[in-house]
Amino acid sequence: MFEESEMEENTSPKAVVIVSGGLDSCGTGAFLKREGYELYFLTFNYGQRASQEINRAKEIGKALGAKDHKIIDISFMKELYGNSNVLTDETREMPSSFRSNIIVPIRNAVFLTIATAYSFSIGAKLVAYGAHLTDQPYPDCRPEFAKTLASALNLGDIDAIKQGTHPEIAIWSPAIHGLTKDEMLKISFQLLGTDVYRTWSCYLDGELQCGRCESCNNRKKAFKLAGIQDLTEYAA
Repeated sequence: MFEESEMEENTSPKAVVIVSGGLDSCGTGAFLKREGYELYFLTFNYGQRASQEINRAKEIGKALGAKDHKIIDISFMKELYGNSNVLTDETREMPSSFRSNIIVPIRNAVFLTIATAYSFSIGAKLVAYGAHLTDQPYPDCRPEFAKTLASALNLGDIDAIKQGTHPEIAIWSPAIHGLTKDEMLKISFQLLGTDVYRTWSCYLDGELQCGRCESCNNRKKAFKLAGIQDLTEYAA
């Protein structure tokens, strides 16, 4: 990633970035903007309880100057997921620390596959999502998953790649680059300042972020580790 030859041949290479509205995807967009990438954002409505995050993703897109930002409706996935996880099933209690029921089955594989199709259509060489080193309890956030999926997706259209119709893609994440959640927060804060407080980490909807779920707790911890005052308003 970020080879000098690539940056020289095109001063503004394109990156398709999956943006949820939280700290991690904000940091990913900020990192790639700092590296000189032209940003194309995708945000997914997959039937998540925290629909508030979609509005915050739009704000992040504007703050980072995304060239385009598409909101993709795949809310039918909620029916397919059934009661498999707490992020789409409103009847289940939201845990305050990591539990296996927080994992939405191969959610990132679905997102990244759609993002890759989009990248092929616009000639982007990079598809990115916000998985970081602190995310490793989640299988689809691990570097080996991203690298293996990228290989499979490139094979899925290998003839067009060989013919030069579109470039081969790489899937990038902060974890692949060796970055943690708090390190990504520092990068976001450097570029966006207090706009980082507009991000939405909570797994639930509401006027304020709950302050109790696993994601809210991870958010609080990231601010503490980053040495940045957390001005987020929490319900608790």
